[in-house]
Amino acid sequence: MSTDYTGDVVRGGEPAVRDLGGGLTLTKVSVGPMDNNAYLLSAGGEQLLVDAANDAGTLLDLIGPAGLRTVVTTHRHGDHWQALAEVVKVTGAESLAHTDDAAEIPVVTRSLTDGDTVEVGGHVLDVIHVVGHTPGSIVLSYRGEHLFTGDSLFPGGVGNTRGVKENFESLLGDVESKLFGRFGDATWFYPGHGKDSTLGAERPSLPDWRARGW
Repeated sequence: MSTDYTGDVVRGGEPAVRDLGGGLTLTKVSVGPMDNNAYLLSAGGEQLLVDAANDAGTLLDLIGPAGLRTVVTTHRHGDHWQALAEVVKVTGAESLAHTDDAAEIPVVTRSLTDGDTVEVGGHVLDVIHVVGHTPGSIVLSYRGEHLFTGDSLFPGGVGNTRGVKENFESLLGDVESKLFGRFGDATWFYPGHGKDSTLGAERPSLPDWRARGW
């Protein structure tokens, strides 16, 4: 994998590019007024976009002439799909989201559930359902080495559950069991906003997250 990748991006700035191995390339950009991250995965002449969040022109320029096979929306919140309709209209891409969030996302052509898979250029991404930030939030796992976590996991804590204890307990429980309990410390995760991190860097803080309640 690339050794110079930091994952630090700003809106209007240069994308960050990483070789994930096996011919799969990751390109990360920041879009929109909330500095949403969008991730383009490219392999074998196919491309997949995680969260067509905003700035459709930026995303379409990034996609370029190679076209787009699939867009996956990690959850229903509007800042993660502002560019979705335009990107799908221009590219003809399939639009995927979890069935529990799909009704509140403008364009969904196929719904997902826990354990489903999504492919790009012969590479398989596993769909992991984590409930709490929204009912249908998902994480995409590539070989258990790279996780696209949407707004469910960030450096420093799980996603916002707006003070609802049941939602926090659900989200932290799913993140602990389905992510930290399943994957090793070297696993890198890519959130919906801000910087990336690894499970190993965050794992020691899990008891503190649970104790503080957010």
